[in-house]
Amino acid sequence: MTRLFLAAALATATLTYAENFALRGVTVHPISAAEVPNAVLVVTGDRIAGLGAKFPIPKGHKIIDAKGLHVYPGMIDSASVLGLSEIGSVRETQDIEELGDFNPQLRTMIAVNPGSEHIPVSRAGGITASLVVPAGGVIGGQAAMMHLDGWTWEEMTVAPTAAMQMRLPSQETTVTGRAFGVGRRPYTEVRRRYEEQMQQVRLFFEQARAYQARKANPGLGFKPDLRMEAMVPVLAGKTPLIMLAPRERAIRDALAFAEREKVRIVLAGVREVDPFLEEIARRKIPVVLPDLYQVPLEEDASIDDPLDLPARLAKAGIAFAFGSYGIERPRNLPFQAANAVGHGLPHEAAIRALTLGAAEIWGLADRMGSLDPGKFADLILTDGDPLEPRTQIRQMWILGKPVSLDNRHTRLYEQYRKR
Repeated sequence: MTRLFLAAALATATLTYAENFALRGVTVHPISAAEVPNAVLVVTGDRIAGLGAKFPIPKGHKIIDAKGLHVYPGMIDSASVLGLSEIGSVRETQDIEELGDFNPQLRTMIAVNPGSEHIPVSRAGGITASLVVPAGGVIGGQAAMMHLDGWTWEEMTVAPTAAMQMRLPSQETTVTGRAFGVGRRPYTEVRRRYEEQMQQVRLFFEQARAYQARKANPGLGFKPDLRMEAMVPVLAGKTPLIMLAPRERAIRDALAFAEREKVRIVLAGVREVDPFLEEIARRKIPVVLPDLYQVPLEEDASIDDPLDLPARLAKAGIAFAFGSYGIERPRNLPFQAANAVGHGLPHEAAIRALTLGAAEIWGLADRMGSLDPGKFADLILTDGDPLEPRTQIRQMWILGKPVSLDNRHTRLYEQYRKR
């Protein structure tokens, strides 16, 4: 038993460092360029050193014969709560939101649990990074891009503030109750409450702009404020607001708000988007798709409406990415993309939205999303198209480090297979 434990410990220890290696005979799918068959891809440390049909392998690099296999960049989940939630029915394992309506100073990355069981399950689906988004209130905090490997949240963090989460007050009159099902609130009451909440939002942004001005010309009595300090990159256009807006009214409000406040936004979870396609494309506003495995919002809508959405966005020239919005569904993202391909989305656009397209939306295309020299060595080695359910991911590297694909699902499979 002691020897088994030592062997396991040594195996784990060998996975804690990046290694210099080369994949030989592999079909490389850079995403940023055409695929390169029977090629060599070289990784030095945590970065891609180069690739090509006859790219030289530096001395001392481990050679991995990958003939007949394919290498893709690791996929990105553009909206999740991985590491913030473990068991939905256990309150102590939930760290998704805080009290209060305005919490821009909250940093989601420090709440991520590196030991979450959901992280290795997501990795097994080809996901190597995720935008972890908080919830709650109007401004829930800073969404962080996290690698899905690391002993600590510091090791996992790619970008501490890739976006700021914001959800505008709702004008929806439909309410859902556990005891009485679906009901409706009077519109006058909804409108009154909406105006009161929007007044608070406008006041908060006015205060943030006043703080921004005082910071630019500090005088006597200027005191730093963590909440206002977090808003300065948003007001300067450096950090986008990721705004959940599924229905037509919410999308209209989000577009109007961005225009009025002169801030960058990313629309998330959009569903009733057709009336705004031209405007969103003209204003170059990116979109994070909703979970596509849903029924249509309206009873008389086509059952295929959710899966047709990516193709409609692509046709309109809108940049988009895929998001799981949860902890159980990241592993389904490749298959959602595959279903979108079956409903008119070009295959190349589907793969891009899971990799380089997502990285571009979050301002990280210089570090991740494609297999270009100098970028992070976030790779998946497969025996086929990663959008195909029958494709197996043979190996994964995050920052050049081989990462185990073992997870709770595979362990249970082996346990019951041997029963």
